[in-house]
This record gives sequence, C-alpha cells and structure tokens, in this order.
Amino acid sequence: MDEAPLPRCGWCEGDPEYQRYHDEEWGVPQRDDQRLFEKVCLEGFQCGLSWITILKRRDAFRECFAEFDPLRLAEFSASDVKRLMRDARIIRNRAKIEAAIHNAGRMRCLMDEHVSLGELLWQFKPERDRAFAYADEIPAITDESRRMSKELKRRGWKFVGPTTCYALMQATGIVNDHVVGCWRYPIIQAM
Repeated sequence: MDEAPLPRCGWCEGDPEYQRYHDEEWGVPQRDDQRLFEKVCLEGFQCGLSWITILKRRDAFRECFAEFDPLRLAEFSASDVKRLMRDARIIRNRAKIEAAIHNAGRMRCLMDEHVSLGELLWQFKPERDRAFAYADEIPAITDESRRMSKELKRRGWKFVGPTTCYALMQATGIVNDHVVGCWRYPIIQAM
C-alpha cells in the first residue's frame, strides 16, 4: 500500500529538488555567518525570479563565487565580473554580480569589527511567532524586514530590499513560514 504524501507548503510541489530544499533546508534556523552570507547573495540574485531558478544553479554559484567565502569574493576584480558575465550556469546580471562582490566587502567590514552577521540578522526576529494556515496569508514584507533592510543598507549592503530581507528571514528560520498544515511546521517551531 502506498503511503500518503506528506503535507507540504504548496510552493514546493512538482519538483523533487524543490521538495528536498523545503524538507531539509527552508526555515531551518541558520546562524553560521558564511552560510548566511551565501543566503544574502543568493536572495539578491533571486530578485525578480523564482527561487527554483536559483536553487537549480546553486552549485554553479558556489563554484563561481568562491564558495561565498567573503574574504576571497571581496578580492574579485573587473576581469572576474567579465568572466562571470560569460558563465551561462549562473544569472548573468551585472548589477547582481557586482552587488555580491560589493557585499563581500561589507561582510569583511563586519568581520573586521567582530560583528556576527548572524547576530545582526537575528535581532530582527519578530517578538511573537506568527502562524499561517494558507500561503496567501503570508506577507512579502514585514516591519522587521523593513528594519533589517534599512540596517543593511545603512551598512552599505546592496540588493537587500525589504522583500529580499523577508525571503532571507523565511529561508534562514528567523521566521517560521511553513503553513500550519505542513509537516515541517512543528519541527521548525521546535527548533
């Protein structure tokens, strides 16, 4: 007898890689600075696109962007930008490529100041947890994501608007936006 499929958030249905991301990564609390830096960069590349577009290219992004090591990435030059603009495996958007390199410099500044990116981002966790029964109830922007965006921009970061920041908050577990009926909701809530 076949087992019933697990109830999931509807956005990941139809693609095994998307389901794997939903089931194993999305919403899991992340505090590692380098992993968070990678997420900031990838969410910037995602602007105007679907996350599956980025997810299917994530390994190529990691290869092309020095595994998102901010110290190495901050050293990229104009010739690296040209090389990346020719690489069909990634999103070839000059502004987004340059923003990732620029943000590596901002990340290096945080490191020089002994400021944790994790602590910086997690200070915007909402005071109260929210729970949503349906995906269409989930906001794209919140007061917290506006404040996160404002703080990152104040520190010179690029491609960190409030919608991008909210997607970052969702992906890294700063908020739990699995719908209540999703099998991951109680697991993430317990984390």
